[in-house]
Amino acid sequence: MYIREYQHKDESSWVRCRVLSFLDTAYFDDVLKEKNKYRGSSIELVAVENEQIIGLIDIEYENKEGTIFSNNEQGLGGMIWHIAVHPDFRRLGIGSKLLHVAQEKLIILGINYLEAWTRDDEWVHKWYRQNEFRVCESYFHVFIDTKKQLNEIIHCSAGNIYPIQLFAHYTGTNKEQIKRDYKRVHECFRYQKNLQIK
Repeated sequence: MYIREYQHKDESSWVRCRVLSFLDTAYFDDVLKEKNKYRGSSIELVAVENEQIIGLIDIEYENKEGTIFSNNEQGLGGMIWHIAVHPDFRRLGIGSKLLHVAQEKLIILGINYLEAWTRDDEWVHKWYRQNEFRVCESYFHVFIDTKKQLNEIIHCSAGNIYPIQLFAHYTGTNKEQIKRDYKRVHECFRYQKNLQIK
């Protein structure tokens, strides 16, 4: 296994790796058909084994404070938009190796901290904690798909259009009530890691 920069020809293998890695997580339905392209500067790395992408990390980073992070008071930041390891290659340290290589590049660029958002998979939280990230905040992702609940929330003035499902953010304080009222609710956590400039 080796780590290198992402190349455009990797897109199909990148998408396949990401989809397979998300299937048994709380993000199982967050499917992409093509790789994201970033407006800002980015570090995009892949782990390769026998010409197959088996891991990936994409980090968009700031060249000027406040261009990615609106609440930035800690210098330049980087956002992990994607990190994934193919399920057949998990528990081999590939995700941590990708993170380490990316961090080395970010430190050279003068990036002060990293952020990442994830849902409520405990094994994913354990990985972030082991890699020295800490939780800063959270809110709920709420999926609503019953006609009664949708009708209580959405009022459509266009004729013959009927909502089938809704994805919503809940940032209030009555979290237990939300968990009781809706069938699929995920807590979404923001992790942060300060990078040590050497």
